[in-house]
Amino acid sequence: MNGKVVIVKSTSLFDGEDVNPTVWKRAIERGLQLLTDEKNVNLAVKRIFKVSDSVGIKINTISGKMLTTPPSCGLSFASILISGGLNPDSIFIWDRTNSELRKAGYTLNYSGKGVKILGTDTYGVSYDDELVEYKSIGSLFSKIQKNFVNASVSLAVLKDHGTTGITGVMKNFYGAIHNPNKYHDGRGDPYIPDLFSCPIIRSKHRLAILDAGKVQYHRGPGYNPRYCEKYNSILLSFDPVAIDYVGWKIIEEIRKKKGLKSLSEEGREPKWIYTAFKSNLGVSDPSQIKIIEEEI
Repeated sequence: MNGKVVIVKSTSLFDGEDVNPTVWKRAIERGLQLLTDEKNVNLAVKRIFKVSDSVGIKINTISGKMLTTPPSCGLSFASILISGGLNPDSIFIWDRTNSELRKAGYTLNYSGKGVKILGTDTYGVSYDDELVEYKSIGSLFSKIQKNFVNASVSLAVLKDHGTTGITGVMKNFYGAIHNPNKYHDGRGDPYIPDLFSCPIIRSKHRLAILDAGKVQYHRGPGYNPRYCEKYNSILLSFDPVAIDYVGWKIIEEIRKKKGLKSLSEEGREPKWIYTAFKSNLGVSDPSQIKIIEEEI
């Protein structure tokens, strides 16, 4: 447990409706420096990863192009890791399906040189045949998460969710199993923390990034332009619970500004965040969360 959450903000994060990848990359670089207390971003990368690591960058493309971290940014993050000494052939940007990746604008790279971009449904990949039973979870895991990588990054988009309250870095890994539809009862409690605490995910977790450039603050998790707000921020943390807690409060902040009821008032409070704390995944007490904000 760490409790440190970095928020890097920039009013230049967008050019019109499109993310400015240069500014996005600068935000990530500065966030890594603040998170690790390193002046040099390459040293920051070395603090988090070993050069021998195979790194999975789990993105979330289910909501389509308008509510997905764009390819220019996903690849910018990969380039930061490469500059820090990691092998580009051992970096995987991935999600559930190739079709969702394509629709979000990603160009697939199954087996060529450089950073791999692929879905679990890629021929020869799929889900591992072994049923993993852990706490309340019984699932088949993507071979990408289970077998291909030894270090993982959750690169999620901050969204409201009609059932679980919010979707953030922990729920992002619903895209790593074959049966996420089974884990929305109880508003995701305890399934979201139980899944994340499974060793296949928890033991490989290195970094959490929450893309809050645009926030779907109501009627999520699909893209709904009426309830999507530019927040111009990128959050980084080692602590998946603390960053999801801060993300939740950002959604509540926007909802209040827009005159909407709180998630608690709507009966959608993400109580699974507190369960994640009880499972020793991180910190959910605001008095123990250290937020560092910087404008670039």
